[in-house]
Amino acid sequence: MSDVIITVRGEHELRIAPERATVHLNIRAEGPQRVAAVDEVTRLAEPVRQSIVDRKDAETVVEWSSTRMTVHAERPWNADGRQLAPVYHATIAFTATFPDPSELSLWVSDVSLRDGVEVGIVDWQLTPETRTRLERDVAAGAVSVAVARAEAYAAALGLGSVVPLEVADLGLISRQESAPQPKMLMRSAAFAMDSAGSSGMVYEAEDIIVSATVEARFQAA
Repeated sequence: MSDVIITVRGEHELRIAPERATVHLNIRAEGPQRVAAVDEVTRLAEPVRQSIVDRKDAETVVEWSSTRMTVHAERPWNADGRQLAPVYHATIAFTATFPDPSELSLWVSDVSLRDGVEVGIVDWQLTPETRTRLERDVAAGAVSVAVARAEAYAAALGLGSVVPLEVADLGLISRQESAPQPKMLMRSAAFAMDSAGSSGMVYEAEDIIVSATVEARFQAA
C-alpha cells in the first residue's frame, strides 16, 4: 500500500481555580447644580477610595484604579409633559483586584451598604504567569491527542508508524478565515444573601477553562 496522508484534529483543556477577582463599582450622585453633584459624589467616593487604599497597603488588594469623574445633565419631564430644570449626574468608577474571594466578599458587603454605591461585574482571572504556562500545556496536550488519533487511524488501516508533516492552530491547515488561539473561558461570579436576609455577599468562583485545538497532518506507510 502506498503512503497514506492522515489529517486529524486534537483538543485539550485544563480547569483551574481563579487566582484573582476584579470587581467594578460606580459611585453616583445627582443634584440641581453641577457643583452640588460633583461635591456630593466626591464626598461619597472618598471613604470607598480610602478603604481600597488601606487594603492595598495590607496586601489584600493586588491593584486598583479609579477613572476620572464624569458629569452629565438631563432635563426630566413631569406628568403634564413639561420639561423641568436640569438634573446633574456625577459618577466616579473604581476597580479593585483581590487575590482572595473571601476578602472580596467582605469588602463588597461593606461598601455596597454605602449611599451612592453600585456594585458591578466581577472578572475572574489568572495571573499572567499561570495563563502563559497553561496555554503552553494545553497546546502540547492538543498535539499529543492529534498524534494518538493519527496512530489509531494508521493502525486501523494496517499501517505502521506515522510521521508528522504539518501541525497548526485550528483553521490554518483547513484554510478557514481565522485561526483562534488557545482560549480561556471564565465563568461569571455568583453571590448570595446570607441566611438572615441581609445584603452580605458571598462570591463563588467557578473554574477557569483553558483549551486549545490544533490540526495536524501525518504520513503513514
